[in-house]
Amino acid sequence: MESENLQYKVDALLRSQKLAVLATQDNDRPYTSLVAFSFTDDLKSVFFVTARATRKYDNLVNRPRTALLVDNRQNTGDDFQHAVAVTILGDTREVEKAAHAADIEAFLQRHPPLREFVEKDTSAFFAVDVTTYIYVSNFGDVAEYRP
Repeated sequence: MESENLQYKVDALLRSQKLAVLATQDNDRPYTSLVAFSFTDDLKSVFFVTARATRKYDNLVNRPRTALLVDNRQNTGDDFQHAVAVTILGDTREVEKAAHAADIEAFLQRHPPLREFVEKDTSAFFAVDVTTYIYVSNFGDVAEYRP
């Protein structure tokens, strides 16, 4: 798959979905969480928010390598032929809210009900510095895109 076409397909999937499954590492075990996300137009960064008093936060601080899964499944038999999924690999870091006001505003445009949660001092805003998108379609056609 051509890089430009793949970039378009990744972008289209991310725009069509509001939630992702975040995978972190808790000691020697994987740990997953559902997160609301946003992303930059160049696909180099993905953003999400979490409360600081959580296992997810501790995992992110202690082991910043993460993966996110975004997919468009409908939970029907057609998913085997038509659903697509993207695994997003990268390193995650907490970012200063004041320094990322534009990114936070873009996040809130996608997720208006989360404004109060995002603005709490007990919430942390994270950026994933994306290294690779792994795009899977047709139940096994795999392609990689690096922004």
